[in-house]
Amino acid sequence: MLQIGGLIVLCGLLAQTIAQEQTAAMPSDTAGNTDKNAADPFGALGKALHNGLISKDLLGSLQNLPITQALKNLDLPAELSSFLNIIDVDITEARLLELGFVPSADGHRLYATVPLALNFNVKLPLVGSLFQVKVDLNITAEVMPVNNEEGKVHLVVGACSDSIGILEITVLNGKFQLIQGIVDTVKAFATNVLPKLVQTLVCPMINSILSHLDVTLVHDIEEDDKDDKVEV
Repeated sequence: MLQIGGLIVLCGLLAQTIAQEQTAAMPSDTAGNTDKNAADPFGALGKALHNGLISKDLLGSLQNLPITQALKNLDLPAELSSFLNIIDVDITEARLLELGFVPSADGHRLYATVPLALNFNVKLPLVGSLFQVKVDLNITAEVMPVNNEEGKVHLVVGACSDSIGILEITVLNGKFQLIQGIVDTVKAFATNVLPKLVQTLVCPMINSILSHLDVTLVHDIEEDDKDDKVEV
């Protein structure tokens, strides 16, 4: 298993690999970015992952999450289910905030934190918007080096987790019957169900971006890391 020194080098390599693919057509005066990546590999990796997620249309995919259908699939009292069957959820904004990478305490792996912000309206036909929801959540992916069938090393996403941050609900039509029940249902949905939907979308994207790393280069680093530990 790679130690923290090897992981830092891996961060720089992955950042450079993705950046080179995404900026191949840029002017030659951008070549200085390579030195910056070497000096701040975690920051460079965060920027590269951010660009990779944007290029894979993460934000568009978030706005197309099947939230309306997921709400309708909830097991609720009949009086609420009848309303949820006709509501519509319109995701008005999805934002990717600043990514972060931190090493684990043992130095064997990294954790990537992907903070997201979603805004959506809950509407009823003929009535319009009932309330607006703003939710911030974090997706954390364990990033670790593993050996493939050829004995070479590459980075993969291990365990993924989610956590809710800010949750704000603004009622726009407080006179509507059963509004409090619907608000409570959406609040529970945004806290317990929505983060899981987002996690199943984001983590495979992170894994796909990491797969751009040249496994041969990673293998060479691992061997060098082992050699450095040999006592003379």
